[in-house]
Amino acid sequence: MARCRQFVVLLAGLALAGIADAAGLQVSPVSLSLLPAQNADGLWLSNTGDGAVHAQVRVYHWAQEGGEEKLTPSRGLVISPPMLQLAPGDKQLIRVIRVGAPPNGAGAVEDSYRVVVDELPLEGKTQKGLQFVLHYSIPVFVEPAAGPATAPQLRWNLQRSGDHAMVEIVNSGTGHAQIANMTFVDSSGHRTELAAGLAGYVLPGATVHWALKPPATTFSNGGNLEVSINGTKATQPVSLADRAH
Repeated sequence: MARCRQFVVLLAGLALAGIADAAGLQVSPVSLSLLPAQNADGLWLSNTGDGAVHAQVRVYHWAQEGGEEKLTPSRGLVISPPMLQLAPGDKQLIRVIRVGAPPNGAGAVEDSYRVVVDELPLEGKTQKGLQFVLHYSIPVFVEPAAGPATAPQLRWNLQRSGDHAMVEIVNSGTGHAQIANMTFVDSSGHRTELAAGLAGYVLPGATVHWALKPPATTFSNGGNLEVSINGTKATQPVSLADRAH
């Protein structure tokens, strides 16, 4: 008897594409932002495949602490419905509902969540070969109740890490930074691609460290990082330094 092997396909924070899709399950949009006066928004789940899709939807509070991504069960947002089954060609609106007031008070910053969509195997369905089980992780941001529009404020550092280097990004602003399309341009104009497409997020008050594949000698004489921040191109001068311990 042929045995079915399950693989998890992870689609996390695909905010550079208009839609996240694979197999038959699609999720749109791929990120949400709730304004202070907005109590709810929605995600559309649709099935463009030939078979039924069974999915579970959960929401987590999202933080970046000690260089790690931390997801904890959410009390600030709820999901409705949390379970669904889609026939071929069907779609379903998933409501993302804010519970209580948005962040407020002096120094309030944007709050961050992840809506996690997991495709579940259908009971009693036997498949041969490979079965791909999809996992989506959709960023949701809740803006503070008052004050100016949220925005990131970033500090960049290149640090030596053995024979390689890492980039440290510190966000002291009030909003998240989505980092994409990162390229290093050295003093002679030579370009080294560091990240094609989405590199990751830096949340308000967080510090991240991302390892870089090129050897540390690539960055020895300093240069510029060309990068997209929340969809806007930016250039950041950087120089390589030993990492503090």
